[in-house]
Amino acid sequence: MGQTRARTEEADVVVVGGGPAGSTAAALVALRGHRVVLLEKETFPRYQIGESLLPATVHGVCRLTGVADELAAAGFTRKRGGTFRWGARPDPWTFSFSVSPRMAGPSSFAYQVERSKFDHILLNHARNLGVDVREGSAVDRVLEDGERVSGVGYTDEAGDRHEITSRYVIDASGNTSRLFTNVSGTRNYSEFFRSLALFGYFTGGKRLPEPNSGNILSAAFKSGWFWYIPLSPELTSVGAVVRRDMAQKVQGDPEAALRALIDECPLVKEYLADAERVRTGQYGRLRVRKDYSYQATSYWRPGMVLVGDAACFVDPVFSSGVHLATFSALLAARSINSVLAGTVGEQDAFREFEARYRREYSVFYEFLVSFYDMNVSEESYFWRAKKVTGSSAAEFESFIDLVGGVASGEAALTTDGRTTAAQLRSRTAEFSGAVDQVAADDGGTMVPLFRSEVVRNAMRQGGQVQSHALLGDDAEDETPLFPGGLVASPDGLSWQIPKREETP
Repeated sequence: MGQTRARTEEADVVVVGGGPAGSTAAALVALRGHRVVLLEKETFPRYQIGESLLPATVHGVCRLTGVADELAAAGFTRKRGGTFRWGARPDPWTFSFSVSPRMAGPSSFAYQVERSKFDHILLNHARNLGVDVREGSAVDRVLEDGERVSGVGYTDEAGDRHEITSRYVIDASGNTSRLFTNVSGTRNYSEFFRSLALFGYFTGGKRLPEPNSGNILSAAFKSGWFWYIPLSPELTSVGAVVRRDMAQKVQGDPEAALRALIDECPLVKEYLADAERVRTGQYGRLRVRKDYSYQATSYWRPGMVLVGDAACFVDPVFSSGVHLATFSALLAARSINSVLAGTVGEQDAFREFEARYRREYSVFYEFLVSFYDMNVSEESYFWRAKKVTGSSAAEFESFIDLVGGVASGEAALTTDGRTTAAQLRSRTAEFSGAVDQVAADDGGTMVPLFRSEVVRNAMRQGGQVQSHALLGDDAEDETPLFPGGLVASPDGLSWQIPKREETP
C-alpha cells in the first residue's frame, strides 16, 4: 500500500486546503454547477489562529456562499468594533462599525470565532453544496502540461496515491505549504512587519463594558503590542507581538516570557488579573509565529491560482487575515467561473483577480503602516523602529515595491518613491489626527476616522461585496476598479465587461 500506481480521475477544479479561503472558493465555484474536489491534509475540526473577523466576511462573502445564517446560529461572540490603547492618549479608545455608512444597520458587526468551529462550519457548508471534500489527503505534487498546471497528486490517509486532472488548481494550503512555488518562486517578506507573536488562551479574563464586551482589545506597550480577543464569555485569546530582533523576549521558557510581557502592559495585566491560562486541549500550549507579513511575487499562472495565506499575509493588528483569505477566494472564484463559462478570457479574468487582490493587500498594508506610525512611545525601541514616515528612502522603496507588486507588473502605485512617501506622510498625519479626535471625544463621534483616506480605502472593496450579497440585482452598478477592467456580475459570482464597454 502506498507504492501502487496512482489512481487518476478528473474534476473541473481542485482546491488544496480546507480553511476559510479554500472552503469559500470551493463553495463559490460549486454554486455555478462545476465539479469541485477539495483536498485537506488534516481532519477537521483542527486548531488555527486568526480569530477576529471583519463585517465584509460575515455579511458579504459568507452571505454569497449561503453560510451566513448558519454562522449567526453558531453563538459566536459579536464584535461591534475595536478598542485600542494606542496612540497619543493614555486611555483606551473605541471605534464602532456602525458609524460607517457602508456597514450601518444590520451588518454593523462581525464575530470573534474559535477557528476550529468556524472553519468546520465553512467546510461542511462547501460539502453540502456538492463539493467533494476529502480530509486526510496531503497534496504532494502539481501536475503540469507544458506551461499549464493540469492537476495535482495526493496521498490519502491509507497511503494510497491519487492524481486528479483539472482545469484549475486553487492553492489555499496556507503559509507553511510550499505549493506556492509552483506559481511564484519566492515570497517578499516585509521588513516593516518583521515580528514575532507569542500567544495562548486564558479563562476568566475581564471584559470591556457593554456594548463593547465583544470587541478586540489591542494594547500598545514598550516592547510591542498585545491582542486580547474574547472568544466566549470565558475564553480569551491573548498574544504579544514584538520585533524579531527582540526575539530574546520570547525565547527560553514561553510561560515566563509571556508573563514578563504581560507585566510590561498594565492594561492587559489588569484584564488577566483573575484569569488562568488554559493548559489542556487544543488551547493548552503557548505558540509562536514569526515573519508573518509577506506576499508572493506572482499570484497565478495558467491553470493555478494562490489565495489566502498561500499568497500573502499582512499583520494581525486589524484582523485582516480572514478578510483577505475569503476576499481572495471570491476573486479567484469569479475568475474561474467566468473562464469556465466562456464569458471572459483567462488573461483578462486573472489580471482582474491579481490587480484587485494586490490592491486590497496594499491598502491594508498602508492602513497598518499608518496605524503603527501614530504611536508616540518614543522611548521604546519597538515604536521608534515603526516610525516609517520619518525613515530612510530605502525603507520607502521597500514599501513601494511590496504594495506595488512590481514583480507582477501591478500598477497600484504609479508615482515615484518621493511622491509616494509624501502621500503616505500626509495620509498618516490625517489618520492620526482623526484618531486623536475620536479618542478626545471618548467615542462620541467617529466621523473623522471614517473620513480619513486610509480607512476609506480599506473599507471600499468590502463594502461593495456586502452590497452584492445583501442587494443582489438591486445593488448599484459597479464601475471598474482599474482602467479597462472588469466588474462583478449581479450575483457577485463572476466577472463581466462593464455595460458601457460592451460591443453591440
